[in-house]
Amino acid sequence: MVLQKNDSQGARKTRGRPRDWDDKTEQNTIKSLDRAMEVFEFLSEAQGKTLSGLATDLGQSPATVYRILVTLEGRGLVEFDQADQVWHIGPRAFVIGARFLKRTSLVERARPFLRQLMNETGETANLGIEQNRHVLFVSQVETNASIRAFFPPGTLSRLHASGIGKALMAQMDAARIDNILSSGPLERFTENTLTDRDSLLADLAETRARGFAIDGEERNLGMRCIAAPVFDMNSEAVAGISVSGPTSRIGLETIENLGVAVAAAARELTAAIGGEPNQRPGSGSIDLTRSV
Repeated sequence: MVLQKNDSQGARKTRGRPRDWDDKTEQNTIKSLDRAMEVFEFLSEAQGKTLSGLATDLGQSPATVYRILVTLEGRGLVEFDQADQVWHIGPRAFVIGARFLKRTSLVERARPFLRQLMNETGETANLGIEQNRHVLFVSQVETNASIRAFFPPGTLSRLHASGIGKALMAQMDAARIDNILSSGPLERFTENTLTDRDSLLADLAETRARGFAIDGEERNLGMRCIAAPVFDMNSEAVAGISVSGPTSRIGLETIENLGVAVAAAARELTAAIGGEPNQRPGSGSIDLTRSV
C-alpha cells in the first residue's frame, strides 16, 4: 500500500512538471525553439516585415530567419504575402490565442457589459489585459457609427500610450512601474505621447484620483479613449474596459460623463467576476487641460 501511494505521487509530479522545473539554466533551454519564438513574437508586433528587415531588426542571419519562418508557415503561424514580399502573423496564431482566452471566464462575462457600454455611449467598447508590458485587446463591441475605433482581438498596444494601459499602470505598485519605465525609452507615437517619466507619473496620479484614464490622441491622432480598471478577488487590476472613438465625437466636454460610464461598467464587471475594487482615491475635480 505504501509503495502504491508513493508511485502515485511520483506519477502526479512527472505528469505536471519534472524535478528540475525551477532550473532555467541553458541546459534546459532549446535554443532553436527560443530563437523561433523570438522571431514569432517580434513579427506579431511588427506586422508586414521583409525577410531582410526581420533579420536586421533581430540581429540574425537571413538564412536562419528564413528557416524559422518557413517552419512557422508550415504550422499556419505566419504567412507570406507574395505581392508585397512581406511576412505577417498567420491565422493559426489567432486560433491558439482564442484557446488561451478559454482559460478564464473574463471575456465571456464581459460581453454584456461591453455591449451595454457601447449602447450607452455610442462608442466602441473594448476589453484588454496586460501582456508582457503591452495591452492585449481580447474583446470588443463596435459602434455602428461610420467612423469608429477598431482594435481586433489580439491587437497589442504599449501600456504608456493606451487608455487601458494607463488605467492598469495606475494600479501597479511603485516598484513595478519603475521597472517598466527603466526597461528602455518610451516609444513616441504622436506629439501627445507621454514619453518622459515625470509626465507619465503625473498622468497616472491623476488617473488614480479620478478613477479612469484618458488617452488623448497619444496612440493615434484624432482618436480618444477613456478606460477604467477591472479587479479580481484579490483587488488586483486584471483587465481594463474602455470606450474609444474620434475626437469629433469624444470632445473635452464629453470626457467626464464618459469616464463615469466607463468606471461604472468596470465596477459592474468587477462584481460579476467576484472581484473587489482596490480602495484607491475616488473621482475628484478633473483638470482636463492636463490630460488631453
